[in-house]
Amino acid sequence: MNRGSIPLVYDPVLSASPLFEGLSELEINAVVAFLEPRRAKKGEVIFSEGASGEEMFILVSGKIGAMVNHADGSKFQVFAIKPGDFFGEMSVIASESRSATFTATVDSELLTLHGIDFFRIVFEHPMIGVKLLKSIRNVQNIWFDQISKYLGDLMRWGETARLRSICDELTGLYNRSYLEKSGRDRFEEGVVGLRGISLLMMGLDRIHEINERHGVKGGDLVFIATANVLRTTTRPGDICARLSGDQFAILLPDTDTDQAHIIAERICRNLIVQKIIVPENSDGTGQSEVSVSTSIGVASAPAHADNWEDLNLAADIALHNSKSRWRNRVEIAES
Repeated sequence: MNRGSIPLVYDPVLSASPLFEGLSELEINAVVAFLEPRRAKKGEVIFSEGASGEEMFILVSGKIGAMVNHADGSKFQVFAIKPGDFFGEMSVIASESRSATFTATVDSELLTLHGIDFFRIVFEHPMIGVKLLKSIRNVQNIWFDQISKYLGDLMRWGETARLRSICDELTGLYNRSYLEKSGRDRFEEGVVGLRGISLLMMGLDRIHEINERHGVKGGDLVFIATANVLRTTTRPGDICARLSGDQFAILLPDTDTDQAHIIAERICRNLIVQKIIVPENSDGTGQSEVSVSTSIGVASAPAHADNWEDLNLAADIALHNSKSRWRNRVEIAES
């Protein structure tokens, strides 16, 4: 098939193409005279990301996928080209490298406009050139919006995955691994120093009784209420974590034993006055109101430990002592 001999079957596609928006039939025919047909088999790469290019394309039939490479080597389709759409124009207009890899996902027919012919149209038919450039600008704005949405979604997905890796799903508090990494990092970076650092190890009292009477859902509601108390009672920069089940911990940077004791007592007071609505029965029916108390063990560095492991152990022993001494109390680690 020779240049300038585009069959009439293409006319409906071309007249509906965003590239020719605002062009008269006579103006479209003037551009068509410069188009060359091309066939692409399924799986054939039209051009690759990063390559230079001197042609733009209009898809007549079939489907083209546009893929971009992630830093990790994976690929992601940012949009699909449908009949009538054009692509590859920025390499022609701005001499830019190809921004994506375009591949035929089914057997497809395209029309090619070489860069030298595009500029011949612009210089020999300036009114047509202005209309083409305006159409290209309009479509570019749409594509930029699509790419921006994709990048925004990618950032949100990444943030969601990051939060899932460091947070407890039920309460939204940090998880054990994040707490331990934060504690170790502070010791390894030598930032504990004279300012001190404290750890509260916390266990809810008689939570098994709530679980037995009000079911797992009742226990979950208690855990969520406990997390809310910790958020409102602690300070910005404190790290509240749910370790497992009814066990929680709070890492208090720049906090000595006396200050940590005050915070722990405040948590005990604020938690026990909470009225938590839970199911009346273990099968989830009805409603009931419960309150829960907590036992807390407090340990500080350098008073009780000089590394993360020893601080963790000292706080855990203090918690055990608190629970063995009638619960609902704060116990300081032994020096």
